[in-house]
Amino acid sequence: MSRNITPKKLPSGRWYVRWYDAANRRQCATFDTHNQAMSAVHRALTEVADVRAGLKAMPPPKKTFADLTKSWMETRAVHKRSKAADVSRLKAHLTPAFGKLTLLEINYARIEQFKAERGALAPATLRHLLVLLGSMLKHANRMGWLPLPPPIDKPKVRIHGRDYCYLRSAKEVKDFLRAADEEGQDVFALYATAVYTGMRQGELAALAWDRVDLQQQLITVDRSFGGPTKSGDVRRLPIVDALLPILRELRLRVPGDLLFPNQAGGMHQPKDRIFCERFRRVLDAAGFDAPEFGRQAHYIRFHDLRHTFASHWMMQGGDLFKLQRILGHKTSEMTLRYAHLSPAAFAADRGRFDGFTVQATGVVRKLAGRRVAGGK
Repeated sequence: MSRNITPKKLPSGRWYVRWYDAANRRQCATFDTHNQAMSAVHRALTEVADVRAGLKAMPPPKKTFADLTKSWMETRAVHKRSKAADVSRLKAHLTPAFGKLTLLEINYARIEQFKAERGALAPATLRHLLVLLGSMLKHANRMGWLPLPPPIDKPKVRIHGRDYCYLRSAKEVKDFLRAADEEGQDVFALYATAVYTGMRQGELAALAWDRVDLQQQLITVDRSFGGPTKSGDVRRLPIVDALLPILRELRLRVPGDLLFPNQAGGMHQPKDRIFCERFRRVLDAAGFDAPEFGRQAHYIRFHDLRHTFASHWMMQGGDLFKLQRILGHKTSEMTLRYAHLSPAAFAADRGRFDGFTVQATGVVRKLAGRRVAGGK
């Protein structure tokens, strides 16, 4: 046994030991008894011997959740559109719960305790936190800091249970677009494109003419605010006949790169007036204000123009799987929320029980001004 791993008694009565691990990093620890210290020395020597003999993998470095957070923010979150959300969730929930722990201490039991302590959160909020935690632990595994990420049981959130708003009739769509036209040509073109394509706000803001083929009536979507689309994929969607003349006229008026530039010729940002103040003004002019819910409440949000497109696509007999590709949904689960709007949704099911029909034989008699079946 080397001098560096011989237990040493401290003035406090505890036993101190230090050693070099298999990666030649110095480690140290204190124990209540000499026997505990000797056991630790034995385990350390055995582990070093097993690693050097190839019988055991090199143990991961002792990293903390704080180390992981720093690495995550520098290498992963910096490229995400949801970086601000990651920062908020870390600051409010994950760092207070796990910040002082080593990664090996973040196990299934600790995560279950975290879930119990935040039971008052909405299931969707808790799910977002656990998804972020799981992604970070997988990153730690790829970095070699964690042998195997612990399992995480996430609360199920019923997508189809969430309601959504949209312009519910052709008349509402027309009223909305007429009010947008009165607000300005730039507003009308942007809002009409949103209604007729289902594109997200950032995708509209970043849409350039080199991605619009008026001859083939196709739009290629591969950009959003300051980067790629939400899913990171490239998708193509049709320019419907109702939108085509609007884009042709817009091409004559807007010769620059972007279809919908701001006044300085650059890209609109999420909080710009065209997505907020001017949008609410158009809703008010179209008669969609909602004073019974308070001055700040309105019939729809800008994102609900995406729901408007998807809903009317299905109501007009559009194909559900084409809609999934147009909207850029990774799975069909999100798209299925619109399936019930199809006129043919239950057309083939109405006659399923025709062979089970039984005619009632009861006698109908008038009793005290009412008619009841089966009376005698």
